[in-house]
Amino acid sequence: MTIATVIENELLSWPGVSAQPHRFGGVEFQVQHHEIGHLHGSHLADLPFPRRVRDELVAAGKAQPHHILPETGWVSFYMRGEEDVQAVLALFRLNYERLTVGRG
Repeated sequence: MTIATVIENELLSWPGVSAQPHRFGGVEFQVQHHEIGHLHGSHLADLPFPRRVRDELVAAGKAQPHHILPETGWVSFYMRGEEDVQAVLALFRLNYERLTVGRG
């Protein structure tokens, strides 16, 4: 099983999460009609956050500024191997909870 498959299977087990092809390639995950992030295969995850959250994640070393849009709230996470799966899932979980908690 690939890293992307492991991540996708976990994300799709969360209530309300759906997957669809991403417009720039890869797989996009949404909850409540909002993108929580997308995967470019098993090597790169891109996730949208408010700029303040993005700055905190980058400062903490949990993500990098987006590889194409570094001045936005987007972050990128380059996956080197299976050891990065939990860190990527933690980023998706942060975005998921930001969009679902209190919006029942």
